[in-house]
Amino acid sequence: MKIHVYVTPKKTVLDPQGQTIRRALNSMGHPEIENVRQGKFFEVEVADRLSPEEATSVMHKIAEEVLSNPVIEEYRVEIAD
Repeated sequence: MKIHVYVTPKKTVLDPQGQTIRRALNSMGHPEIENVRQGKFFEVEVADRLSPEEATSVMHKIAEEVLSNPVIEEYRVEIAD
């Protein structure tokens, strides 16, 4: 089973990389882009012997302890189709 984990800066944390990307897009002729938040994406394969609930629970723990910095980042865990 594949699990997707998305890690992004919290809304209250400045995102200088996202702002750099936004400025670059604006200068490339895309003035409609008002904001960009840059983050990380993980695709993780979990053993099929786990139920979707167990796999999600394990990935929440891993995302909080390893893949993200809970002080400045938030994460989202999804089972991939």
